[in-house]
This record gives sequence, structure tokens and C-alpha cells, in this order.
Amino acid sequence: MNWRRTLAILWVANFSVTAGMSLVIPFLPLYIAQLGIHNLQDVERWSGWVFSAQFVMSVICQPIWGAFADRRGRKIMLIRACLGMGIVTALMGLVGTAWQLLLLRFINGIFSGFVSMSMSLQASITPNEHSGRALGTLQTGAIAGSLIGPLIGGALADAIGFRTVFFCTGAFLMIATLIVILFVHEKHEPIARSKDRQKGGIMQLKSLFPVFVASTFIQVGMMSIEPIVTVYAKTLYTGTHLALIAGLVVSMSGLANLVGAPTLGRLGDRIGQRKILIFALCAAACMYVPQALAHSIGVLLVGRFLLGLFIGGMIPSLNVIVKKKAPRELQATAFGFNSASTFLGNLIGPLIGSSVAAAYGIKNVFYVTMAILLLNAVMIYFNRKLDAYPEAITDTAQP
Repeated sequence: MNWRRTLAILWVANFSVTAGMSLVIPFLPLYIAQLGIHNLQDVERWSGWVFSAQFVMSVICQPIWGAFADRRGRKIMLIRACLGMGIVTALMGLVGTAWQLLLLRFINGIFSGFVSMSMSLQASITPNEHSGRALGTLQTGAIAGSLIGPLIGGALADAIGFRTVFFCTGAFLMIATLIVILFVHEKHEPIARSKDRQKGGIMQLKSLFPVFVASTFIQVGMMSIEPIVTVYAKTLYTGTHLALIAGLVVSMSGLANLVGAPTLGRLGDRIGQRKILIFALCAAACMYVPQALAHSIGVLLVGRFLLGLFIGGMIPSLNVIVKKKAPRELQATAFGFNSASTFLGNLIGPLIGSSVAAAYGIKNVFYVTMAILLLNAVMIYFNRKLDAYPEAITDTAQP
């Protein structure tokens, strides 16, 4: 299988999936109000539940789907994710109550995991010396989709209404399904496990537990400030285009990810992913200082951009370490656990950020997040085993 060709195909599929899923994010609270929840506090509460429901189920289901992929193949898991999310999301456009929307978001979480499974598939066919570049590039497809999706979704909602946008999301996901079915090829050959490996079970992945922890808290670092960054921006900017500036502040780190992910991914291929990970964690932590001390919107925007550069370098580094350290017969399972760890960070981050902001002020959120990232850097620094290639893994992929 040509890994470069597969990379291009999966990039387009990742873009379609993340763009489609993020179409509905800008107007979810407005849609909930349209479903009969009128009190502002109730709308806020329901918005939190509806937004988090998918992550809750994703944390539970990702390792299960990963284990299934190790036995049955990754392509079928990609089709399962696209098709399931496409149907369920389209059904969200037909709901009549907030309870029905919440239930469908829970169900959607069961089917999620397309991006992590595409990472697993790409990792399985990419030579080790090109892993950082390939997985970093693939990450940009998901990032680009998540950046462009909300912009398209907001415009579509004004033009065709909330419910129709859910149908459009379903269409995006159906396109991704067709891309996978027609163009992604996989020759899956389940790897027989020895009796010792069968007895080891999930504990064979214990060397990756620090990576899973790092994945969680990197997302905590990214998401802790997200619920309140627009509020913070309002304290620094009083001009006439506040909505535009707030949107720019939110998207700035994502734009920087497009540069940081492939660039630091390639550098990691040359000097080692663990070194890049330590550097990126420390550098990202430092980028919270100018944001906390910002006295103008320009300083905040620069800080957000630099933060995105370094956070973009962490994600492919973690994925490459998972590829190199996981036993081949458990590689998709390992990516499933890593994905679950990421979703867990998506849940924890906003809770920490909003709680700290309410109790101690917005600026202290930056310092708390900085401490979390520095602690992760220390943990990775002392875990030197993450540099090693496990002897059991031999790379047979051909370019």
C-alpha cells in the first residue's frame, strides 16, 4: 500500500468529517432554545450537557472500537464511524425536544473515532522514519476542517435554517464514507499473539500510560481557556467588530496548528519525538504568560498563535510514540485509548477553566494550565523509555 497516496486520501476524509461535525457547533445553544428551552440559565446548562454528551460516550467506546479494529481491520471502523455519525447527526435535524437531541449526541459518541482510526491506519503503513511528517500532515486535515466548519455552519444556519445544517453535516459524512469505501485500501492480516502476550492483555500498553496522560492534559491545556477566551477578549477590546475579533481569538491557535503540526512532526523524525514533546510542552506553557499579562488584543492574538504552534507539535509526537511503542497486534487498541484520553481532556478542560475563572479570575486559568503542561513535561523527561523502539516491532511498510 502506498502510504503517500493513503495520506492524501485520508487527509480529504478527515477534513470532510471534522468540517461536517463542526458545522453545528456555532448555533447549538440557539437550536436548544428553539426546542423549547427559553430560560437563559437553562439554555446554558443544556448546552453544556449536549456538548459534553458525545465526549462522555467517546471516552468509553474508543478503546473498544480500537480492539475491534485490531481483529477486523481499520477500514471497516472508518466506515462504521462515518456512516453512524452521518445518520445520527442527520436525525438531530428532526428532533422535537432537547431530550431527544441529548440522546442522539450520546449515541453519536458511540460511533465517533474517525480521526483516531485514520491515524492508526496511516501509522500502520508509514515507515518509522516518515511517521512524524505523515501523522503531522494528517492532523492538519482535521484541524482545517474544524476551523472552516464553524464558519460554513454559521453562514448556512442564517441562509437555510438550523435543521437543514444537520442534514448538510450528514451529507459531509456520507462523502467521507464514499471516499473511504472507494479509495482506501487495507490488507488486514490479524497478528497472532503468543500465549504470554495473550495473558498480558491491556497491561502490554503500560509503557504508554504516560502518553495517554499527556494526551489528556494537552487537551486540558487547549480546552481550559476555550469557554472563557471570548469573555477575556472582551476585556481587552472595545472596538466595533467584537464578534469578528472574538472569532479570530478562538481560531488563532488552530491556524497555527496547521503550521506547527507538520513542521515539528518532521523535526521529530530527525531528533526524536520525545525531545520534541518536551520542548513543545515547555514552550506552550510559556506562551500562557503573555496571554495572562496581555493589555491589548494584539498581545493576546500573538500569544494564542504561538501557543497553537507548539500544541500542534505535541499531537503528532504523541501519535508517533504510540505507533512505535505499541505491540503491532494492539496498535489500533492503543490509538483507541489515546483517543479516549483526548476526549477525556475535552471534558475536563472546560470544567477546570470555568471553575478556576469563577473562583479566582480569568487570568489565573492561564497559570493553572501552564503548571499542568510543565508537570507533563517533567513526567515525559524522566520517562526515557519513550525514546526506545520496542524490539518486537519491525517496520515492513513500503513507500
